[in-house]
Amino acid sequence: MLKSGILNPAINALLSRVRHTNTLVIADRGFPSWREIEIVDISLVDDIPRVLEVLRALRANFTIGHAYMAEQFRSSNDDATRRAFEEALSGIPVSFEPHEHFKRRVPQAVGLIRTGDSIPYANMILESA
Repeated sequence: MLKSGILNPAINALLSRVRHTNTLVIADRGFPSWREIEIVDISLVDDIPRVLEVLRALRANFTIGHAYMAEQFRSSNDDATRRAFEEALSGIPVSFEPHEHFKRRVPQAVGLIRTGDSIPYANMILESA
């Protein structure tokens, strides 16, 4: 029995399939579904869990080489929210791009973890190092 780290078996199985330069999406509650990729939905209620909580849990055992986010994130959120994301992604290069371009990357991901987050454009694509 697992006693620490990520306890969710579906997330563990998903992470075990991510290889060098593969991508993984962490998404908010309203992010669309794609038939092409596996979706692990861990949303419970509004804002539980949040994208940053999932990111922090993943960082312990998942090496991220690059992150992608929608540029609309910066204009849709306050300074405190932007700083929280910057801190959580510290040391990881982040590219911001139009949301439509961001969504075109999603079908190439190994999978998507959907959260209950309600922060506008909190979605991120993580590229494995």
